[in-house]
Amino acid sequence: MRQGPEIWIRGPVAAPEPLPAPAAADAPPELGTPPEPGVPPVPGVPPVPGAPPATAEAPGFSWIGAHGGAGVSTLAGVYGGRDCGQSWPGPGDPPSVLLVARTHAAGLTAAGRAVEEFRLGRAPAGVRLDSVVLVADAPGRLPRPLAQRVRLLESAVDVHRVPWVPAWRLDGTQDGPPRGTESLVRRVRQVR
Repeated sequence: MRQGPEIWIRGPVAAPEPLPAPAAADAPPELGTPPEPGVPPVPGVPPVPGAPPATAEAPGFSWIGAHGGAGVSTLAGVYGGRDCGQSWPGPGDPPSVLLVARTHAAGLTAAGRAVEEFRLGRAPAGVRLDSVVLVADAPGRLPRPLAQRVRLLESAVDVHRVPWVPAWRLDGTQDGPPRGTESLVRRVRQVR
């Protein structure tokens, strides 16, 4: 199968004008729905059925998990912003999205799929991807194959890394942002 060149934009990705709603047969499956044989699973954050798009007037940002257990609630508690779980921002939620994923293979795959959803314009109207936030899944350095996948994500979108924080396992979120996340702290302040 021959494919043409891809054009990647680094930085925030705004959603294009909305496309007509797909027919039920063409609609992407919900997260957790097994894919049809021979068809790759549809990436991204699951839409909230019947939810209107987020409004552009809402200040701040929304944290969205690319997969379960990404750390959305913890990051919202430490950095502020709206915890949207794995759902698109709803009415009144900030339209600027910080997409969260763990640095294990499944997390990086989910992040890549979610970024692709934004790139293809499948996000609700007005919702835009600001950055991807990768939360360490274990202490120490990433194995080379995972580090290569992170670099690939970084070539497509702004990526912020959050190190392993042992205190967060005991709900040490009151200590504030960990060292090494100054770029994320600056980004969060700019979005407000």
